Amino acid sequence: MANTDKFEMIAQTYDTPERIHIAQVSADAIRGYLIDAKDKHAIDFGCGTGLVGMNLLDEFRSMLFLDTSPNMIERIRHKIADAHIHHAATYCFDFEQNDSSDLRADYIVMVQVLLHIKDVEFVLTRLFDVLREGGHLLIVDFDKNEQVVSDFVHNGFHQSELAGLMASIGYKDIRSETFYRGNRLFMGQDASMFILDARK
Repeated sequence: MANTDKFEMIAQTYDTPERIHIAQVSADAIRGYLIDAKDKHAIDFGCGTGLVGMNLLDEFRSMLFLDTSPNMIERIRHKIADAHIHHAATYCFDFEQNDSSDLRADYIVMVQVLLHIKDVEFVLTRLFDVLREGGHLLIVDFDKNEQVVSDFVHNGFHQSELAGLMASIGYKDIRSETFYRGNRLFMGQDASMFILDARK
């Protein structure tokens, strides 16, 4: 089953207490890396049901929630409407399939998204093109975890290897840190999460 199909099926039941908690922790970590963001435009890339982006709405001038799953986008669209939010929009879009030339952002956040992407370098290059000069890509994901074995996701990332790949694409001022550890956090395994900040 393709990842998109999987997310289509779980969209209605996605907002579990655990996911809500992780989204809050992730948003708090991202908030610590924002610089003068109040007049900046952001994209929540691979937003799911918008759990992280909704936590960050007050930090930006505007937020575009972007995901490949129509059902996920429908969920976030309802949340935005119900909360009468006017500086947010949604976009159902697949970076791996379509041209992203008309998208632009000062900040892109992607939380637990990279592990689902087959061609990491391709997507990180596309995101680099979307960023405005001086813009930031903020990645939250799992540290490499050899206990996790899956045909569908990467088993985390070595921060130094990811930083090296991003530097080769053109990102600069790359910094990262592990900020959270939890039990049974990643496919039933104890795991840690990192945040990486890179600038165009």
